Amino acid sequence: MTPQSFPVGEIVASRRPHRKDAARNYDALIAAAREAFAQHGAEASLEDVARRAGVGIGTLYRNFPTRRDLFESVYADEVNALVRAAAEVADREPWEALTAWLKRFTEYMVTKRAVREALDDESEIFQACRDSMYAAGGPLLDRAQAAGLARTDMDFSDLLRLVAGVLGTTFDDDVQRDRVLAIALDGVRTGG
Repeated sequence: MTPQSFPVGEIVASRRPHRKDAARNYDALIAAAREAFAQHGAEASLEDVARRAGVGIGTLYRNFPTRRDLFESVYADEVNALVRAAAEVADREPWEALTAWLKRFTEYMVTKRAVREALDDESEIFQACRDSMYAAGGPLLDRAQAAGLARTDMDFSDLLRLVAGVLGTTFDDDVQRDRVLAIALDGVRTGG
């Protein structure tokens, strides 16, 4: 499967404008919102998002009529990036592929915390994103398990909960976060 064939890829493609200037504004708004949500949480100002994107508030509302539309689009864009990342690392050695993808997952978690407050677990967007993430990342764990490099008494859901739990705390800096994550992943890795 290609990254575009996942449900989230279809959602992202259907929401992104086709005209070059409109697509450029849309992409700038998504990037600005991601940054604002990571910095200020779900309560980030939409005016601040528009300012960061270098567009007027009317352009923001033309692309995202409601705050929820913006949250959903940022979330779908982040999960779509995770799907692409899984495809990009798939040819690496199994453990390296899995840990490279999990590194990208840690970046996603920053945005997810802010956006999840605004999304319902039962929403169509959330379900499509979850299905896409599992379909893209799950095979990386399967490969590491088949190669004897990862525990076989766990599934992908267990792994994501472990990583999300580790990332759910605060760290002094990214170095400490990466070190603690590496320690947790040592519990997943086998001698292989």
